[in-house]
Amino acid sequence: QVQLVESGGGLVQPGGSLRLSCAASGSIFSIKDMGWYRQAPGKQRELVAAITSGGSTNYAASVKGRFTISRDNAKSTVYLQMNSLKPEDTAVYYCAMDYYFRGKYDYWGQGTQVTVSS
Repeated sequence: QVQLVESGGGLVQPGGSLRLSCAASGSIFSIKDMGWYRQAPGKQRELVAAITSGGSTNYAASVKGRFTISRDNAKSTVYLQMNSLKPEDTAVYYCAMDYYFRGKYDYWGQGTQVTVSS
C-alpha cells in the first residue's frame, strides 16, 4: 500500500514563494515517476510538473520558469518549489505516483491548499 503525504501549503502574498513536499511510503520510490497536480475551485485538475525516476522534468506552460520539481530518493520525497506566485496559482495541490509504469498516476496524496492573496 502506497501512502503519499503532502505538506508545505499555506497563504502567501503575490510574488512570494512556497515549497511543497510529498513523502512517499510503502513503495520503491526511486524507480517511480512522480507528478504534482492542482485543482482550483470550479476547474479541472491539471498537471503542474512531473519528474521521472531518472530526473527528467516537464512543466505546464503556466508555471515554467517559476516552479521547480525535484526529488530526494534517499528521503522518498518529491518537492515543488514555487516562486513568483500569482493569485491564479491558488488551488489544492496533489502529488501523484505512477506506480505500475503505465504512464498514468495510480496513487494520490490528500492534497495541500495553496492560497495566493494580498
